[in-house]
Amino acid sequence: MTITDERGRTYGYGDLPRLMGLMTGDEKHGPAATSTLDALWVLYDRVLAVGPERADDPGRDRFLLSKGHGPMAYYAVLAAKGFVPVEWLPGFGSYDSPLGHHPDRVLVPGAEIGSGSLGHGLPIAVGTALGLRAQGLDGPRVWVLVGDAELDEGSNHEAIAFAGPAGLERLHTVVIDNASASHALPGGIAARFEAAGWSAVTVDGRDHEALYAAFTAPHPDRPHVVVARVEPKSA
Repeated sequence: MTITDERGRTYGYGDLPRLMGLMTGDEKHGPAATSTLDALWVLYDRVLAVGPERADDPGRDRFLLSKGHGPMAYYAVLAAKGFVPVEWLPGFGSYDSPLGHHPDRVLVPGAEIGSGSLGHGLPIAVGTALGLRAQGLDGPRVWVLVGDAELDEGSNHEAIAFAGPAGLERLHTVVIDNASASHALPGGIAARFEAAGWSAVTVDGRDHEALYAAFTAPHPDRPHVVVARVEPKSA
């Protein structure tokens, strides 16, 4: 799917490398960004019920980028989908740019949280899902994208252990597995979630159809995790 901006330009998945290429400078964390590109695109293009016109709608889906230390792919997708102007991208990381090396929810339209410190996104997502439940909002889904190395953090272990027994069905986690975790064998991530009562599936993180099927798989009364395997970070 493509989107047409106010100047009549259209953007699709094939434009994302060019949009990412507009962002230059130091501290880019390139592998952290490119590892998320396909999962982000499938979510925003085919799954998430959110858009620029309903960024503040209480009934919108919430997407939380926990892996915020490499936000270039996120910014490229937000630009392609009309949340932020493409003209912002070349200023990435500069002093007066809203597009910082870590996303800022106050400055970046569509960003639900400020992120980048490892281990924060999943606990916030659990709290968001609980808050929506308390308000009786059973339509919106909460999605959070984390890196596999983030799962070394104790805060994430506690969030995983809580969410399963709490039956947070509207909570969805995408783990980008690029074999960078220190305390878990690559490929063992899904079992960790399943042991805590989650629905879990592992897929090729570059296969759009596999990602879509995993993202939309039913999981009644349980939170859901999709482990998206990509090339190792050191490759």
